[in-house]
Amino acid sequence: MVRTLDSINFASKRVLLRCDLNVPLKEVDGKRVITDDGRIRASLPTLEILLAGGASVVICAHLGRPKGEPKPELSLAPIGKRLGELLGREVLFAEDVVGPSAKAAISKLTPGKIVLLENIRYEAAETSKEESERATLAQKLSEYADFYVGDGFGAVHRKHASVYELAKLLPHAAGKLVAAEVEVLEKLTKSPLRPYGVVLGGAKVSDKIGVITNLIEKVDVLAIGGGMVFTFLAAQGKTIGTSLFEAESINTVKAILNRAKERGVELALPTDVVVAPKFANESPTVVSVDAIPADQMGLDIGPESSVAFANAIKKCKTVFWNGPMGVFEFSNFAEGTKQVAAALTKVEGLSVVGGGDSAAAVRALGFKDDDFGYISTGGGASLEYLEGRELPGLIALQ
Repeated sequence: MVRTLDSINFASKRVLLRCDLNVPLKEVDGKRVITDDGRIRASLPTLEILLAGGASVVICAHLGRPKGEPKPELSLAPIGKRLGELLGREVLFAEDVVGPSAKAAISKLTPGKIVLLENIRYEAAETSKEESERATLAQKLSEYADFYVGDGFGAVHRKHASVYELAKLLPHAAGKLVAAEVEVLEKLTKSPLRPYGVVLGGAKVSDKIGVITNLIEKVDVLAIGGGMVFTFLAAQGKTIGTSLFEAESINTVKAILNRAKERGVELALPTDVVVAPKFANESPTVVSVDAIPADQMGLDIGPESSVAFANAIKKCKTVFWNGPMGVFEFSNFAEGTKQVAAALTKVEGLSVVGGGDSAAAVRALGFKDDDFGYISTGGGASLEYLEGRELPGLIALQ
């Protein structure tokens, strides 16, 4: 059980808050524009509690994978600007992490004020495999604050300096977001209302083998879409054209298919797919999974499959979904993902959208956060929790 913010007195304390502000951006007229601010919004409840309690806050976060080097396109500056807009107050921005800019900004902090440090992953020690290097960085960060709050759920599966080592150096607690994520994931793993359905998509089946293997023992319905489904179809002996395919996962997928049959799990695989001659938003054709042309690639589940998946989802009382059903960024191949999302909004129970591309997809397709029971901020972290792994960032907060 992680320690939460309840009953902690933050008056006049300086708090180092680890957030997950790893949001998608794109270039528009020479400026970097945030395309989905969901993770920034998810950080607001904890920030508001700390500020209302009289704390000053130093925010530590990452963006992308700069691999220990400053990269202008991965600066947190535009995230700080958006955070200030959402909070309705100034967010000071430090142009480094443990350098003169950070130290100068933090020295001026007073209760109710916020400093956002530059991308923590500009520091190679943050993600170093050497514990001593991570510990040294954590020690420097610990000098900024009296208290540590871990609220970056999307990073709790990483043994990084600001996630794991830092929490051991200061009095600590989990933020509202992390506490909420853990509560939802416990419902999915310990006492799900049944029927319990899981919908998985995305590009690679190898990324989801662990969670499928674990959940196949617990679920009543398992639906597979996205690029990963073509390895399943190939394991059934079907030809898949030029679709994404992982030959090294075939035997594992066959074992999953056999185990699903042994347990009586309702396994939903597409019966039709939308194909195109290349990875582009053009020339969509609906074909049976038994008749995928040799020169075509599957880019979405088909309309017949979308209806079948939706029907399987709507009869469940608990549903976890991670990974789009197709290339939702292309309008011609977004319908499968849209139909699955719409079905989740009709679940009479708990519907959980499992972070990452799934969260971005539902917002891009016009759905609102409150259309679902819960939208997770951490795709990878959620999956590892559902695999049954221990997450370093949660261990550190116990």
